[in-house]
Amino acid sequence: MLRHRLLPILPAALALGWAMPSIAQEAGTNAQTAPSPAPANADETLSFSAEHVDFDQNSNIFTASGDVSLERQGWRLHADSVTWNRTSGAVVASGNVRLTGPDGDTAYGDSVELTDTLRDGVVENLLVVFNNEARLAANRGARQANGDMELIRAAYTPCAVEDPDGCPKSPSWQVRAARVYYDRAHNRIRYDGARIELFGLPIIPLPLLSHPAIGVPGSGLLVPDIRIDRTNGVEFALPYYLRFSDHSDLTITPHLYTDAAPMAEAELRGLTDRGAWRVQGFATYSRLVPVGSTTTTARNEFRGYLDTSGGFQFDPRWSLSFSGRLATDRTFLRRYDISRDDRLRNNIMLARNGGSSYLTIAGWAMQTLRVADPQGQQPIALPAIDFRQRMDDHLLGGQWLFQANSLSLLRTDGQDTQRMFASARWDLRRLTPLGQQVTFTLLGRGDIYHSDMVSATPVPAYRGASGWQARAFGAAAVDIAWPFVSRTGGGRQLFTPRIQLVAATPVDNVDIPNEDSRAFELEDGNIFALNRFPGYDRFEDTTRLTYGLEYRLERRGFSIDSSLAQSYRLSGPSLLFVPGSGLNQRTSDIVGRTSVAWRDFVRLTHRFRLDKDTAAIRRNEIDATIGSRNTYAIIGYLRLNRDIQQLGEDLPDREEVRVGGRIQIARYWSIFGSAIVDLTDRREDPTNLSDGFVPIRHRLGFTYEDDCLTIGLTWRRDYQDTGDARRGNSFLLRLAFRNLGV
Repeated sequence: MLRHRLLPILPAALALGWAMPSIAQEAGTNAQTAPSPAPANADETLSFSAEHVDFDQNSNIFTASGDVSLERQGWRLHADSVTWNRTSGAVVASGNVRLTGPDGDTAYGDSVELTDTLRDGVVENLLVVFNNEARLAANRGARQANGDMELIRAAYTPCAVEDPDGCPKSPSWQVRAARVYYDRAHNRIRYDGARIELFGLPIIPLPLLSHPAIGVPGSGLLVPDIRIDRTNGVEFALPYYLRFSDHSDLTITPHLYTDAAPMAEAELRGLTDRGAWRVQGFATYSRLVPVGSTTTTARNEFRGYLDTSGGFQFDPRWSLSFSGRLATDRTFLRRYDISRDDRLRNNIMLARNGGSSYLTIAGWAMQTLRVADPQGQQPIALPAIDFRQRMDDHLLGGQWLFQANSLSLLRTDGQDTQRMFASARWDLRRLTPLGQQVTFTLLGRGDIYHSDMVSATPVPAYRGASGWQARAFGAAAVDIAWPFVSRTGGGRQLFTPRIQLVAATPVDNVDIPNEDSRAFELEDGNIFALNRFPGYDRFEDTTRLTYGLEYRLERRGFSIDSSLAQSYRLSGPSLLFVPGSGLNQRTSDIVGRTSVAWRDFVRLTHRFRLDKDTAAIRRNEIDATIGSRNTYAIIGYLRLNRDIQQLGEDLPDREEVRVGGRIQIARYWSIFGSAIVDLTDRREDPTNLSDGFVPIRHRLGFTYEDDCLTIGLTWRRDYQDTGDARRGNSFLLRLAFRNLGV
């Protein structure tokens, strides 16, 4: 749908003479006094200025000429001359006619002629330029007494008619029609015999094209979507937009396939005084191939997907947000190219932000789409309550953080766990006379757990003990960073040695179930953390010393940011971490990160973990972006050689590369592509049967994009089968016209 005011100024352009009987003159020296009866209404007064004003008493014709300017209620008219025949009632403005509306939209024409009713009239060679630079041109325009209009041989385009250098250029596309009708009562514009011209060629007939005249969306058909893939064949989708009010609308999209049953899509949206919400759904009745089965076991079933979200702000403190996603089977989203997610998260959260306090009451549920994950093992968190309160320490000058947390995890076919804890943390940061930044931290926490059906958890290290369990522990830490600044080498260099000492009381990590502290990974982001485990179920005890160095170089347009760190356990090796995790012995592996940036052209980040004994690379991760906004390359490489012997920790080795890029070959033309390749072989993961080079998927395409048109063709290939989501090629044709629906 067009969402811009299209013809609000044409009625005024054709009714310039409404207030002519009550003209207030501002004439030049050659002006003559014309009869001017008193205005019947003050709102009818039309003021004007001109170089010359003449009145011929014999012919009873009033003439204003020479840079004529008229203004009435925000409408401004400029013309070379304006004449009014009092005998016939004809009013004509001619010569470089320009009319500007209150919102900045401007209409141009050679002449404007009105009848004696001053309500019916004709505009010759009309051009309307809107405040967004869209244009509507017609050879002739006629206005009826009720405000309806008819334009003859009209054309509309939102495209620029000048290039960035100011030279004229043809629009990328425009709509041409033999006639255009404006229905004032319904505020709608309708085209008769319309067609879209693309680069000057008439390619798309639009016999039913219509849109609102003012910038309010209206009901109607939208631009269709066309694609081809190996599973469903040729797809044709034609959306229909239905507007109920300014606060709600509905889009209905039928999807037709040559090799699959039709599918229906609908999206309902609403806006209230408190917030907004949306509900989107897909539904079909088609063949379903269960994961791991062959096509001979396929059967027709109802299949669909529901996606909903919303948020409401009740007052400055209280808010509610929710999102829900549900699919009927594990391959529906991938087969119809709706999403590549392997988990669907559902949550609802009530939050209160009190400035220094924060309360959330939430519920979470997960649907797994992974082939090997049983749905019964997916947790349902209801409720999940978290409260935090910050308070200033007026005695020593630090800050207190009090936290209370409650969580209930339920499974339909697995372990159930309930947890409650309360904690208090105190932080104090000071700067010594020598410039050292010293941070003191104290933490105390008490937990209560309850677990049922622990034997249903397949990994013993995650189960914990059945029944009620309780624990209490504390930790203290001091962190010292000593920055040194140097301006040698033409830039600013910052060296920051850092050392941290953490002491914790013994913590029961055996009888407590592990729900949120799994898949531990030692990296630069957590080596200085008070608790290097994610979540709350595991807490690193005993005493350790962590030391490292941070370095930063800043020059004009160039920067390097690097860090290197290692820790040493004073109380001996830990049985909490599995061999290969980098923390199971007294001395940890070495972790580091380096980031390099040069202007807006280069962004590179390298993260690594080195084995403390052999210096073998246990983690090697590179993310790089090189290029400008229009031409760039993205490279990502990850290798995890953890050497973990206990694969029950869900940390198998992996190696993969991700590449992508875009090359602009002309001002509006570009090619793009991306690919993901699995490089893992049997030496890295014994359970992997690949040869070390397995493409996952790739895409390649080209696009044309200017200020009002986008044309694109994308070729994508998937290399893996999952149920009825078959590997193979798919093609997507994208054609988008700005400010146009069909």
